Amino acid sequence: MSPKPTKQSYAVQKVLAVKTKNSDFPVVKITSSIDSANFARQFYGDDLVLYESFFLIFLNSGLQTIAWAKISQGGVIGTVVDSKIVCKYAVDSLANSVILVHNHPSGNLKSSVADQELTRKITDALELFDVRVKDHIILTESSHLSMTEEGTM
Repeated sequence: MSPKPTKQSYAVQKVLAVKTKNSDFPVVKITSSIDSANFARQFYGDDLVLYESFFLIFLNSGLQTIAWAKISQGGVIGTVVDSKIVCKYAVDSLANSVILVHNHPSGNLKSSVADQELTRKITDALELFDVRVKDHIILTESSHLSMTEEGTM
């Protein structure tokens, strides 16, 4: 008989969608910022233009999606991201790399200094676990920005 799941395990299951043998988790190979943006758009609805949300896409060594997690939801001008939580989910999913994703409800496609500092902080933290931050995607209603392609990572 298997142990009864705890409240915490239910919470993790709600936050983190992971590919399992019998799941219909969408396995997608991510080879470009367009692939990343298209995959991430499924997490947003009308809220893309209402408030900032921060998501993670976890990849295996073949750059295939293995999990995703919503880390935070904030207000119209920002959201709080805890690097400890990012590391926890990266380790839990056994990811080789992570794509950071958040939206700018304002439609501004420029990465802020705060976006760049957060990216560096998460990159440094994940390095300890041999997990690479592949990109940080900023979404707007009609477009996206790749911080890797922008040269700000």
